[in-house]
Amino acid sequence: MPKKYVSISKQSKRNQKKYHAKQRGDWGNVIPITRTKPSKKIYNRKKSKQAHQYKTEPFGFFNCSLLFV
Repeated sequence: MPKKYVSISKQSKRNQKKYHAKQRGDWGNVIPITRTKPSKKIYNRKKSKQAHQYKTEPFGFFNCSLLFV
């Protein structure tokens, strides 16, 4: 004997919840967060620290006075 169809509105809250949860899709690998590109005009402390860290003398660890003897 096949089961009779009962409309969603007449089903229990638990069954309604199961039904609606099944109907909702899955985002998969997509993260639903609005991403913004950071403005280049804004001061970035991390970026300035990195730039300062990599600035070295033109000849690295050599003493410039020895090269011009």
